Amino acid sequence: MKTKKPFVAIVAGGDSSEHDVSLCSGNGIASFMDARRFDYCIVELKGKDWKAHYGTERCDIDKNDFSFTASDGHHTFDFAYITIHGTPGENGILQGYFDLIGLPYSTSSLLIESLTFNKFALNGFLRGFPELKVSDSLLFRKNQPLPTPESIVERIGLPCFVKPNAGGSSFGITKVKQVEELLPAISKAMNESDEVMAERLMVGTEVTCGCYRKGDEVVVFPITEVVTQREFFDYEAKYEGQVSEITPARIAPETAKRVSKMTSDIYKYLGCYGIIRIDYILSGAKGQEEINLLEINTTPGMTPTSFIPQQVRAAQLQMSEVLADIIMGKLDNQ
Repeated sequence: MKTKKPFVAIVAGGDSSEHDVSLCSGNGIASFMDARRFDYCIVELKGKDWKAHYGTERCDIDKNDFSFTASDGHHTFDFAYITIHGTPGENGILQGYFDLIGLPYSTSSLLIESLTFNKFALNGFLRGFPELKVSDSLLFRKNQPLPTPESIVERIGLPCFVKPNAGGSSFGITKVKQVEELLPAISKAMNESDEVMAERLMVGTEVTCGCYRKGDEVVVFPITEVVTQREFFDYEAKYEGQVSEITPARIAPETAKRVSKMTSDIYKYLGCYGIIRIDYILSGAKGQEEINLLEINTTPGMTPTSFIPQQVRAAQLQMSEVLADIIMGKLDNQ
């Protein structure tokens, strides 16, 4: 008797400026999936328009139960693999919906997704974490009075970064070098988020480290060093090849061990699930660097050239097996 394979929705798109990038990640996930073990299709979300990409058909999703009807009948999903960058897949909204309808999914819980998506709140939460340094920052909200640029500079210094507080890491970010650039930078970031953060500049080596849970074990991938000739790791650096990504990173073995342990400890401390990627700045003498948190990505890019697939290959693992671990880790505990 033929056993029915779990049907996985690869949920992509979303409502942020990274909609199309998310679709690329969705295609990446589809390319990594083991078709012998799973059936799957991409479900694209954009506002209230939710569509299943089922073969050549584009089928409306019934939001009552996340099902759809195609020419060959009615289909329900067994699992949702969320690869949306930004709202509603990275901030807890979609997780809350899936909790309500009882559909297991690939990421952390609503609470952890909303916390990690809010950079300012996350920084405050992690400030007391042993060994981890968090940059000083200020928060501004839309339609509320702003401090004077001079008072911001007095607190944060120059250069500094101005970025959306609740958003991805590709759009709306400015490296501010002069005081007169502050207000335009805040206005730009407000186009991406109703809250904006100004953050003290951290100088050093940028690295990123991914991990995921396999059973009771947190599997930490090799660390990637990020080198770009641009001012910072922006959209062009990420997606237009203006960056060198070196895996494993050219850092001291003792530093690599500390970064790996920090990544695992944060994952366990927050109670994460699925793949996350934590970005850091290492500052100070080689082998004795301070580990400075940049951000936590809970739905990291998953194209073949993204950091996580690179790190998985460097660990001599297969993406198909990693995805299967995440999917079956939830389905086996249903």
